Amino acid sequence: MLGRTERGGSAVYCRNNNRTFPAIVAALCVAAPVPALAHPHVFAEANLEVAVDADRNVVALRHVWRFDDLFSSTVLLEFDKNADLVLDNAELEEVGSVIHESLAEFNYFQIVTAGGKEVEMHAPDRIMANFEDNQLIILFESRPAEPLHLDGQLDFGVYDPTFYTAIDFYEDESLVVAGLPESCTRSVVRPDPDEAIAMNQQSLTDAFFNDPSNNDYSKLFATRLELNCTGEG
Repeated sequence: MLGRTERGGSAVYCRNNNRTFPAIVAALCVAAPVPALAHPHVFAEANLEVAVDADRNVVALRHVWRFDDLFSSTVLLEFDKNADLVLDNAELEEVGSVIHESLAEFNYFQIVTAGGKEVEMHAPDRIMANFEDNQLIILFESRPAEPLHLDGQLDFGVYDPTFYTAIDFYEDESLVVAGLPESCTRSVVRPDPDEAIAMNQQSLTDAFFNDPSNNDYSKLFATRLELNCTGEG
């Protein structure tokens, strides 16, 4: 796990004696200043499938993240115990296990809201890791803690609240719904950073002065899938 200390208004994350997943917040003890000044160091292409059953309930979110070459190489060197430049099944299992543990603190980078209110999600049972074309790929599935019915507006997305990892959907088609009823509309929202800051200036200012070390700015900029559903058709 990552240790966290405060230093001059910055959150500093360092490795302890346990093996850690370098992508989460910082790899080798990185100081992350006020989030407005932070920028990503790790990049991943995301795909998300929202699975809906015949009763119009969201039953699962299925995530696939493909990481950039540089970070993937770092993970390879970090977890390649026998130094053969290949991650075998046991090593990949360890990668998935460490990622699972590290992401738990951040709700697995998920955004799920219904009517503007956050939806509690169960942690995934496991995270699967794989290497394909020299890139790390992780896959996991999470489920709502309570029944989540398609009614009104629901939003789904992925973001890193530390700003350290940029996980984005390169194409609108990377956000899909399996079993979307005809009475629902689907749209992909890509917020403009300047507009998002302007629209939330007062709340951001208040949040900063109330707790400058623990503000979730990055959610404002996250790409998300928006579903609007009416009736039972």
